[in-house]
Parts: sequence; C-alpha cells; structure tokens
Amino acid sequence: MYKVVFFDVDGTLLSEIDRSMHESTKEAVQRLIDKGIHVVVTTGRPYSLCSQFKELGINTFISANGAHIKCGKEVIHKSVLSSEIVHDISNFAELHGHSVSYFTEEFAMNNIASKDERVMRALNETLYLEQYPDKVRNLSDEMYCICLYADDTEAQKFIERYPALTFERFHGYVINVLEDSKVSKLTAIQKVLEHLNISKLEAIAFGDGGNDIEMLQYVGLGVAMGNGGEELKRRADFVTTKASEGGISYALKKLRII
Repeated sequence: MYKVVFFDVDGTLLSEIDRSMHESTKEAVQRLIDKGIHVVVTTGRPYSLCSQFKELGINTFISANGAHIKCGKEVIHKSVLSSEIVHDISNFAELHGHSVSYFTEEFAMNNIASKDERVMRALNETLYLEQYPDKVRNLSDEMYCICLYADDTEAQKFIERYPALTFERFHGYVINVLEDSKVSKLTAIQKVLEHLNISKLEAIAFGDGGNDIEMLQYVGLGVAMGNGGEELKRRADFVTTKASEGGISYALKKLRII
C-alpha cells in the first residue's frame, strides 16, 4: 500500500501549457488526502510561491530544490547560506550589474537589472512572475538558495570567486547557488520519508523534467507525465497523459491508488 505521493509542480501539478491546475488534479489530490495518503509538493520554487497548493490541504513542502523542507508548521530541514556569503555575493553581483534572487521562506531580489528583458523572461519562464518582485529587505534573513541571472560566460567569475559553493544551472539564464552539493529533490525526499517513517517502496513520485529522474527511480512507483522528456519516460514505471489533460488523475485511477 502506498502511503505518500511526491509531486513536482511545473508541468506536473500545473499544466505545461498555461500553468493552470486541471480540475481533475485538484479532485485527485483531495481524494489522496481523504484516504490518509501524504501529499508532498516537491519544487524549485521558494516556499512563499506555493500558496495555491496549501489551499488544497497540502501541508508538506520540499522547496528551493530541497534546501528547505516544511511539514505542517515544522521545518524539518534547511540548508542555509552563511550571512557573510550572502552579503558578499550580493555586493559582487551589484558591482558587476547582475540580478540575483533570494529564497528565504519568502522571495525577493536585488534591484540591479529590473529592466533587463533576459531577467524578466527568466522570471516568467521559471517562476511565472509577470512583474519584478520586491527588493530584499534584510540580507541577514536565512537564505536557502540564491538564483544568479547570468549566462555561462558571465557566471564564470562567480564560480571562480566562490569555489566552495554549488552552482547548478536550471535555466538558460538562471543558476542556483547552494551551500551544500548534496541538496537535491532526492535527498529531500529521503529526509521526508525518514521523518514520516515511511519506506521508499511505499512512495510514489510524479514528474516531467530531467531533474525528476532520480526521485522517480528512487521511490516504489515513478510516474512520468506525458509532456515529460523521453529519457524520463524511459526510466519511469508508468507514463501517464499530459498535465494539461489531467494526467495525475488518470494515473492514480489507472493504478488504483484512488
């Protein structure tokens, strides 16, 4: 019997076309919760941009690509960048005219390149923001992830300056800057399973991207969305229809989970 389901967000819980949530997906999530099955949102977004899922009754969130895990009101894991590093990166980015965003439990940015079309395009394509967010209020807040807006050539000066940090590109103009190289969706899932005292064989994971392959292969049942990449589909246990076609509900019913 499966006891927990992990869901990626963009292209999985939300449509790959217009970022809406299919009505059948909402109903499927509610049926899982009603059956006592834990539902976990697993995303690169900051926690503050997950409010629409809280409204569904979901209370466990893996955010900032695994750097922050919250179960109910309890933060069970966080990987925090040191205040000194945050200040230094912020100053270095400002010196070189780069935008950076900061993932605390909220989301904010510096105000360097708010009119840069590349930054706005990246914000829209990754976090689906239509306008430049608020300037960060306090660099002393706990930061779980910094996003650097730069191409490979521009990013190299940051990589050379901060060799102890982990730089992971996840968009053509966005790089995640993390404290710990072990931070990932997979390691976060392992921590949630340990916290809930649930075996990985009792877990299901849904995803659509290449960064979801590890978690789909780790759990007892890995489900690839129909809009996912071919490599992901090859490695999944089951391939469902697209997110925009109600793929989550289809899979859960087909597999007799709900």
